[in-house]
Amino acid sequence: MYDTAAVRNPKILKTCRKYLHHVQRSVFEGELSDAQLRSFQATVEDVLDLDYDNVLVYTYPPGTTPRRLEWGAVEPAPTDIL
Repeated sequence: MYDTAAVRNPKILKTCRKYLHHVQRSVFEGELSDAQLRSFQATVEDVLDLDYDNVLVYTYPPGTTPRRLEWGAVEPAPTDIL
């Protein structure tokens, strides 16, 4: 999921659609290998203003605890996720 300035929304939307399935508005899902995730991150970071925009990635590797990755402007992690 992403939160970007309106001027960058079309670019980040297009980038996300290359790698993932569009679920709703700024939410995407899909399966990526480690190499694909690194490529996705590099491509996304080229589009973002890292001081303003924010992208959250939740990974669910099999047999492990889910991870939360944050690219761009850091915001506090929510404490009320079910």
